[in-house]
Amino acid sequence: MSQNASKTKKLTEAAVMLAVASVLSMIKLLDLPYGGSVTIASMLPIVIIAYRHGVKLGLITGFTFGIIQQLLGLNTLSYVTTWQSIIAVILLDYIIAFTVIGFAGLCRNVSSQPKALLLGALSACILRYLCHVISGCTVWAGLSIPTNAALLYSVGYNATYMIPETIVTVSLAYFMGSVLDFKKESITGISKPEGRKLSVLRLAGIALVTLALIYDSRTVFSHLQNAETGGFDISGLAAIHWNSIIAVSCIAISASVILFMISSRSAVADK
Repeated sequence: MSQNASKTKKLTEAAVMLAVASVLSMIKLLDLPYGGSVTIASMLPIVIIAYRHGVKLGLITGFTFGIIQQLLGLNTLSYVTTWQSIIAVILLDYIIAFTVIGFAGLCRNVSSQPKALLLGALSACILRYLCHVISGCTVWAGLSIPTNAALLYSVGYNATYMIPETIVTVSLAYFMGSVLDFKKESITGISKPEGRKLSVLRLAGIALVTLALIYDSRTVFSHLQNAETGGFDISGLAAIHWNSIIAVSCIAISASVILFMISSRSAVADK
């Protein structure tokens, strides 16, 4: 493949992933009353681009994603009053916050693909979280965030949606890294030397745990933002139906352990 054709293919792939990320960002697992939402891993397509093609293209794609998110969230600017604060919100809450996802590509040399994607996704989420925290304790202090102890408030406020967003993104990143091979020129399924049966059983176990994590994080963090002030409120834990969380977690873990045990025995029998 010529250099121009290769570049065109990368840009086309980035555009497709950008479109997927934009669609996922509009599907909310949780939409908190005072801002912030949990999506179906809308950052993951950008993480994958950064992993496949490096930090540079990852940053460019993340930057473009930030612009799209700003256009989708234009109503946010109506809450700030000065042109300086408008610029700060655009940069910290959108442009920089989503551009930094491209740094996930720094983990692309990790030998294990699932771990590389997991670490890349985790790094991207932490960097984005820091951007929102800085924005909260500076631009939003005195507006939606109290001036007193603004940093502490911002840390808790942004954690109510960024922690579950991180859990969802990291879990699905690891799962996708276990299912698909992103190192090849074209994305293909990973072939397991121990056979298709073993592969399906283990992936089913990982999928069950991933879905349980998504359910648990959504259920817990939906109660941790105070409906009146928007602040982090640990007393909301008392309103959570813990029985459902325990039941879902136990079922998922038990089922995944059984599936892994069966797959391990199948591997031994095949040798």
